[in-house]
Amino acid sequence: MKRRIAAVAAGSLLAGIAAVPPAALADQGDAEVEVTVDIAEIEEPGVLALTVAGNAVSLAESGSDLLIRQFSGTLPTVTVTDTRTASQIPAGSGWAVLGSSSDFTGTAGQTPISASHLGWKPRLLDGGETGLVAEGEEVVTVLDEPTQPGNNVGLVDQELLVSTYDSAAVTGGAYTVNADLNLRTPADVAAGSYRATLTLSLFE
Repeated sequence: MKRRIAAVAAGSLLAGIAAVPPAALADQGDAEVEVTVDIAEIEEPGVLALTVAGNAVSLAESGSDLLIRQFSGTLPTVTVTDTRTASQIPAGSGWAVLGSSSDFTGTAGQTPISASHLGWKPRLLDGGETGLVAEGEEVVTVLDEPTQPGNNVGLVDQELLVSTYDSAAVTGGAYTVNADLNLRTPADVAAGSYRATLTLSLFE
């Protein structure tokens, strides 16, 4: 009798072991983590730039008399663009466009005509709404009477075309200017073609 009970107990034990799932097949579960990042746009630094609508101007004779020969034209439109933010501009700064000319050199070996014979009258086309962008004063030639004290010198040295004394106040805009050009020579100037280079420079 004792042997039967033992056999039944052993059979029950084996049946109980077979009912438990193997540990290797147990579900350990899953977890997910979301990763995010905010990437700001790169802030490009603004620029203060000068552009000119053309690279040449031809002067035509107009208004000559027995003593003076005069040739006139218009400087191509000059644009100053400032895309900087106020924080990118040094405190207290202003900008200016200055211009000067080389002498007129004859293509056939004529005696050069000094740049002092070339004058201009700047004309502001678009100075924005602040009123802080202004054209330069007229510069006349050495053959003229001065229209401003001492301005009959021609474009020998750097002369003011357009400027502002407050860069921060006018930033974010584009400003345009041109100028009437006048070349005045003695009536006995040698005939032929002449060339000169008018250089415009932007300073701040």
